[in-house]
Amino acid sequence: MLWYPYTQMKHVDRVPKMVAGNGVMMELEDGRKLIDGISSWWSVIHGYNHPALNAALAEQAGKFAHVMLGGLTHEPALQLAEALVRITPAGLNHVFFSDSGSIGVEVALKTAIQYWKNLGYDGKTKIISLKNGYHGDTFKAMEVSDDSDFSRAFADVLHRGYVLEIPGGGFDAPAETVQPAIDDLEQLLISHNQNIAAFIVEPIVQCAGGFHIYSPLYLKAARELCDKYHVLLVFDEVATGFGRTGKLFAAEHAGVTPDIMVVGKALTAGYMGHAATLSTDAVYNSFLGADYEKALMHGPTFMANALACTVALKSIEIFDQEDYLSNIEQINNIIEQEFSTINSPLTAGKRTIGAIGVIEFKDADTLNGFKLFAMDEGVWLRPIGKVLYLMPPYIIKPDELVSIINVMRKWIDRAG
Repeated sequence: MLWYPYTQMKHVDRVPKMVAGNGVMMELEDGRKLIDGISSWWSVIHGYNHPALNAALAEQAGKFAHVMLGGLTHEPALQLAEALVRITPAGLNHVFFSDSGSIGVEVALKTAIQYWKNLGYDGKTKIISLKNGYHGDTFKAMEVSDDSDFSRAFADVLHRGYVLEIPGGGFDAPAETVQPAIDDLEQLLISHNQNIAAFIVEPIVQCAGGFHIYSPLYLKAARELCDKYHVLLVFDEVATGFGRTGKLFAAEHAGVTPDIMVVGKALTAGYMGHAATLSTDAVYNSFLGADYEKALMHGPTFMANALACTVALKSIEIFDQEDYLSNIEQINNIIEQEFSTINSPLTAGKRTIGAIGVIEFKDADTLNGFKLFAMDEGVWLRPIGKVLYLMPPYIIKPDELVSIINVMRKWIDRAG
């Protein structure tokens, strides 16, 4: 029997089976067709069965599908590394590939800790993270994620670092609203910088932890404070990267470059697992030496898989050619307009940024049964806790997007 993720298998009877996909539409075995409102965990940005992506994969498969990156290299890997350096914030000049966002985070944290060791600093091993943050399901990633259903079973074996609150007030919060959170960060750094290796954040939006949005002013201050107190700044852009927040990368909202940045999910447009951890020259150069003692001793078997690199390259090309940032702006405008007409005493708030729309409910029980209801209405949405959200493919048409939001509206009207 297939074991499904984030699922109490005791309650699983029959799981709907997808048999085909085209554009934003998912076709199930029972004949139902659903509009995908969450891009298959935020990765299928071009929709399903994209002809250019299919063709690129077929062409590369005709040459070779995979070769180990240990002692060998290949053109798709070299080209993708070059492309990522070109499109990410200036200064991220070195790329280490892996096979998932969680592993990309593991690489980032291992890199941050070994960076200080390579420079001769002892004891700088702790990581700062944010409350409600989520960075993956592997052990080091869980240690910097907030205690939740994702990691509670392992709480007694996780060696957590320091956890801070995000600033209130949302994206447009005034400086005086953001300042207390900045002060908290500085006080922590003053007291403990000698044992802190890095500060990891999901820039601007915390996704799986509840879709909390915060001000770019905080990221600007974090950059300055990390430099001042000799701590590396790590951006986890696995979910926020490739346009999801309205910029190509969320870091651009603040105009800062982290020391290390992780990308994944939309990197390969949902075709296969792949991630990249990018670093600055200063970080990379600390690993150079005469022997293995300073080298980064990490090497996923499928890092820089040729098919994954090829589809990622084509995805980046499509993003540029089809002016997806304009598409995302239109998506955001529609979400904001439609959300403005949704009002209910059952809701605790509405949040939008880029191609993300979130309605938070006061009680998670309000969403019991929503997923099946939405499927019967022709939409695929999957709430997280008390949050109902949409993160559609960037090719979605206005009427399809409105249809998704109307299903959300219909549920709220029926529940309230």
